[in-house]
Amino acid sequence: MQSQRPAPEQSLEYDLALPPIVRFGVGRVAEIGAIVGLLGHRVWLVGGRRSLLDSPARPGLEASLAVAGIEHRVIATTDGEPTVVQVATALAGVPSESHAGTVVVAVGGGAAIDLAKAVAALATNCDLARATAHDLEAVVTDHLEGVGTRSITRWPLPVVAIPTTAGTGAEATRNAVISCPRRRFKKSMRSPLMVPRAVIIDPALGAGCERATTAAAGLDAITQLIESFICRFARPVPRALVLEALPRALEALPRLLADPNDLQARAAMSHAAFVSGVALTNSGLGMAHGVAAALGIECGTPHGVACALMLPVALRVNAAAAVHDLAALERAVDQAAAGDDSTCAAAFVGRIEQLCREAGVPERLSEVGLARDRIAWLADNSGGASMRGNPVELDPARLRPILDAVW
Repeated sequence: MQSQRPAPEQSLEYDLALPPIVRFGVGRVAEIGAIVGLLGHRVWLVGGRRSLLDSPARPGLEASLAVAGIEHRVIATTDGEPTVVQVATALAGVPSESHAGTVVVAVGGGAAIDLAKAVAALATNCDLARATAHDLEAVVTDHLEGVGTRSITRWPLPVVAIPTTAGTGAEATRNAVISCPRRRFKKSMRSPLMVPRAVIIDPALGAGCERATTAAAGLDAITQLIESFICRFARPVPRALVLEALPRALEALPRLLADPNDLQARAAMSHAAFVSGVALTNSGLGMAHGVAAALGIECGTPHGVACALMLPVALRVNAAAAVHDLAALERAVDQAAAGDDSTCAAAFVGRIEQLCREAGVPERLSEVGLARDRIAWLADNSGGASMRGNPVELDPARLRPILDAVW
């Protein structure tokens, strides 16, 4: 089965969603005051304890807002990947006055940015003043695709995303991933209106990340670059961006894991993460992400770790169907690559397998706590938008032996 591509003679037609303002470079977090001033005059801050509350960058960020005359307050902090309860709690705590002129600034990894996007969207799409805490949980759930029936129809409050990890690309995506441990699901709140209005990517902000976090986040970005390139819904502009960003990432991640102070390598990974967010938003993903979401629900596996575990598996499953695309990626990474498409594609799969081994991520589902008798559940719940983009069509019956082989 070949990966699906439009024939060259067909006319092109596609949508392209991007943050309107992107500022990339070391030290550019100091521009936050000026950027917020373009969008409003009041800030709700959302972040993590390390990425915001205890961050050495916080005084500079707050000083930039103060110089611009912008008032700010912390309205929510993240504790792992956002849940329905966390989003509802954040909404219950937002100020009751008019939201006119309010800008939501997210400082942190994908969890903080997704929490901020959900809060910004629901602040304008539901009546917070009349809602109880229980009502708000129902409101959040009812806006999740595949669970509820309501959509984001009004513009959210403007979001300015400041990522402090290089992985999820949430700063460029149109969705917020929200889980519900009680009901055992992880779903997206999704709308083209949810793409952040501005992004500040300052690679220096990731300097405090632990090695394991850097590895998992980096492999998440690499997974997104690859899956968006080979997926059946891949679009031309994201594919062109992937061909530029992926070689940088594959060269930079081993350097960064060996030396966390390598700022050039960190910048390359920050760039790759942003491009991966643009690519997945405008094209799609595949099997690795389809399984990763369910694995996170079943075992609590961090998203980046789950993606890193599943990426080599997904590449082997899709190797024949996506042979031409995988060969193109190998030739982008190694311009001296020789041989036919099958040879180059095999070399690329081997390259990724070696990178995952060097990063020290889990290689088997049993290593992240999956019980063997839960493989059927994992296969049954590994679906959604990500799986629909996979080059090879996989229903639960076909997925089950694949997962069993890597248990």
